[in-house]
Amino acid sequence: MSGGATAAAATLLVLVVGLVALERGGRGTKELALVATLGAVAAAGRVLFSPLPGVQPVTTICIVTGAALGPRAGLAVGPIAALISNSFLGQGPWTPAQMALWSLAGLTGALLRPLCRRAVGLAVVAAVWGMLFGWAMNAWLLVSFGPELSWASLVLVGGRALPFDIAHAAGNAILALAIGPALLRLLGRYALRVRSEIVIGPPGPPAPAPATGGHPGPGPPAPAPPG
Repeated sequence: MSGGATAAAATLLVLVVGLVALERGGRGTKELALVATLGAVAAAGRVLFSPLPGVQPVTTICIVTGAALGPRAGLAVGPIAALISNSFLGQGPWTPAQMALWSLAGLTGALLRPLCRRAVGLAVVAAVWGMLFGWAMNAWLLVSFGPELSWASLVLVGGRALPFDIAHAAGNAILALAIGPALLRLLGRYALRVRSEIVIGPPGPPAPAPATGGHPGPGPPAPAPPG
């Protein structure tokens, strides 16, 4: 199998896993609506930050979502954000790769939940993902447009894109420190409300009537003494 076919198959596999996980999550429409809202917010933030090359909030939001809501939500937010934001910024062969990579970022947040729940740990993970995202996209573009996927071409393209990757990593770290803890607390509280279940059991037996036969009640009032 060629490198392009392998990359396409891996990307498709990640997207299918994310779709199946979201479909079979079993958390109800409230969590589904929350995931869709987070994807839309991430997409809006990406469009808003588009004048700053390489800086966007999608990666950080995906990691925070995975850490706060679990792997299913983390896998789902990225593809939603990529599809919506690329409707404004431009769709192309890079869209499936972005969807898959942001899904993996959300899954990383879930797998590294104890680390990502601390501000510094979240910033480190987000910064590392900023660099990984750039190199993975470089590899995908070489597979899609050529001339070939090799270490030499990857290093050449990666060197040219290095300033943008550094901006992505730095922006992720700053956003993680600025909004990460507050977003984690917000999603944690909302998740508790969404996932709380009120269980109403069958009615119990009726309460027994008060016993009156064992003790005689008070007798009639005594007659008044004659005047």
